[in-house]
Amino acid sequence: MTQPDRNRVSRLKVGEDVRRDLAATFGPADTERHDRTPVGWFARALRVPGRERRILVQTAKATLAATAAWLLATLVLKLPQPFLAPYAAIFLVEATVYRSLRGWIQQVGSVATGVLLAAVAGQLIPSQAVALAVVVFVGLLAGNWRRFGDSGVWVGVTGMLLISYGTARDPALLGDRLLETAIGAAIGVAVNTLIFPPLYGERLATATDRLATALAGLLESLSDLVRRDDPGDLDDLVTQAQDTRSQVVVAEEAVGLTREGRMLNLRRGRPESGAHHERPLRTLIALWPAVAQLISAVRTTAARREQHPFEYPWRDARDALADLVHLLAGAVQAVAVAGEPVDLDGCRALLEKLEERLVTADEDGVPARLGLSTMTLPARLLLEKLENR
Repeated sequence: MTQPDRNRVSRLKVGEDVRRDLAATFGPADTERHDRTPVGWFARALRVPGRERRILVQTAKATLAATAAWLLATLVLKLPQPFLAPYAAIFLVEATVYRSLRGWIQQVGSVATGVLLAAVAGQLIPSQAVALAVVVFVGLLAGNWRRFGDSGVWVGVTGMLLISYGTARDPALLGDRLLETAIGAAIGVAVNTLIFPPLYGERLATATDRLATALAGLLESLSDLVRRDDPGDLDDLVTQAQDTRSQVVVAEEAVGLTREGRMLNLRRGRPESGAHHERPLRTLIALWPAVAQLISAVRTTAARREQHPFEYPWRDARDALADLVHLLAGAVQAVAVAGEPVDLDGCRALLEKLEERLVTADEDGVPARLGLSTMTLPARLLLEKLENR
């Protein structure tokens, strides 16, 4: 068996290790085709951890928060028409604990501003229709203040409801609106913080596997192209690169959401927080600029024009570069398995061989050596990123 064939078999074994690792950590539902029926979705939510269970838990928590807010406002505090209490509670069961706490402050602030605006308009403007128009206009403008965040719309909505219900001139009812909003928001935050606060570790695991597969597949395609004397149309490679770039964006979003999910989270030390997958995923994200440079270098040298001196390298030099890119693809795939060693000795040996050729092979000619150096530099950057992961 040739060295490239052995490397290909090694990559397949690594891929199987990735799938087994994901299945052992998050259950088979993340690695096999799902039953898309409602019954299958619900059964999967009960059976295995993951996105479906998190949605089910968050829905149950929002229901609990809304019901508790309503009962507290009506049975304990005896507030009349306490519709804002369950409304605020539902919207404060956020995607992360941090967002719930931030939303609590923003929502109470925006509702208080809306109440104040309605009170002023109710006292100064006799016409209810004119007061409504003024409150909505000023409230929606004020709601765009960045400090209010997504809760800014509550300024205009709260003012509109108070004016339309005719309670803007009653200080007691205005106080009730503030109180029920604060209570509902507090209950929503408490429920989201204390009852199974959400974590997103499975997103990191999935993003790591997908990005590693995309990057490795792209490098394999690049290796096959470099071996050809005439790579021909590179549109397919460009399309594959764009798809990989999309996976990089998804991975960056997954890292951001998972890190935010651990902030102020009582369960942040648990395995499902995804902390052990974050470092491999960050390594994979950091590889993308070098991969993009390598693609640009291949496109530039393969489609040589008179405007630049870069020439496609000689066949034996390209074979060595193709072998290097192939080994890098295997190393990239191996990075996805958290805690597993990544063998880079073969990559180092081939890179040394190429760099030695750059300074000793005078018979290649300057244009071909320039082309080879243009393609070798991103490969070195890739290797350095893998070494320093």
